[in-house]
Amino acid sequence: MKLRNGLSSLLRPEDSVLVLIDHQPYQLANLNSHEPLMVVNNTTGLAKAAKAFGVPTILTSVVQAQGGYIFPQVTEVFPDQEVIDRTLINTWQDPAVVDVVKATGRKQLIIAGLWTEVCVAMPAIQAVGEGWDVTIVTDACGGTSVESHEVAIQRMVAAGVNVMTWLAVVSEWQRDWARTEHIVEVIDVIRQHSGGSGIAFLWEQQLLNTPVKK
Repeated sequence: MKLRNGLSSLLRPEDSVLVLIDHQPYQLANLNSHEPLMVVNNTTGLAKAAKAFGVPTILTSVVQAQGGYIFPQVTEVFPDQEVIDRTLINTWQDPAVVDVVKATGRKQLIIAGLWTEVCVAMPAIQAVGEGWDVTIVTDACGGTSVESHEVAIQRMVAAGVNVMTWLAVVSEWQRDWARTEHIVEVIDVIRQHSGGSGIAFLWEQQLLNTPVKK
């Protein structure tokens, strides 16, 4: 297996494409590896960051009529975008999704979805085997148990898939705080979705604007 290292292995917004898979009510109902609200929050933060950096984002569901619509927190980030509804469990076997990804011309494929052990592992393992540079955003995913999520991560890593958390992805896209093109949007995502870091930022802004008492 080729090791993933060196500066060129880090994520770049201009080379990234994000696929969000099956963030639906049915899957969320049996999510036991994470606190469900955390997965919704992290996925939404990831989606907003992708939009801020101009990273093409594909939304896909499976049998939407039975499984429910993708969380509105996510679809509202891309209000004019059609969700690709599938019957195939493995997203990477569905030409409707794969053709859209290929049309972007990008090779850094970033995936998050529910459940980790099924609808994330299948496309990730297939795509990495086909030569794609695949990254899984583990905390915007979740499994039916802690074990199922962790075993799926181990299986994907063994296959050559890169694993990261959503804030790590955003940080690699930003890379340098001197890059100001997207800084307003990035700070807003951190403020809204990164918990303590967002609150600390607001506190810092408060302190910077508080007159020193003599």
